[in-house]
Order: sequence, then structure tokens, then C-alpha cells
Amino acid sequence: MSIIFFALAITASQILLGLAMACATFRMLRGPRAQDRILALDALYVCAMLLLVTYGVQTGRTLYFESALVIGLLGFTGTVALGKFLMRGEVIE
Repeated sequence: MSIIFFALAITASQILLGLAMACATFRMLRGPRAQDRILALDALYVCAMLLLVTYGVQTGRTLYFESALVIGLLGFTGTVALGKFLMRGEVIE
């Protein structure tokens, strides 16, 4: 019973994360301001990272966890750089 419940929970979370990624992509493409687009990009990389983690739990391979870590590091760096660009107009001082 618990293995079936676990498999259904993982599948349901992957479907919901896919829907969240679709909503974030829509907001990123149709955002009224640049700040909205950056927040949508932030939500998109977080959802992609979580989707990789759930897929790694489902398959039992560690490659997906390492990929999620790289996406998290690069996504955070990109969000900080874009935020700094919007605040000051330049990234490197």
C-alpha cells in the first residue's frame, strides 16, 4: 500500500510541477514588467530543479540530484545578476 501511495504521490507532484512550469513560462513571456519576468524565471528554475529531484527519487539515480544542484546554483546567480542589473543598470561595477 505505501509503495503504491508513494508512486502516485511522486507522479502527482511531477504533474503539478509541470503545470507550475507552464504557468511560470506564460508569466515570463507575457509579464507586464521586467520584474515580473525575473520572478517568473526564478519560479521556473525552482520548478525545474524540483522536477529533477522528484525524477531522481523516482528512478533512484544520483545524477538528477547533482543536476538539480547545478541548476539551483546557476539560477540563483542569474537571478541576482538580473536583479542587480534592474536596480543599477550594470552588473559589474
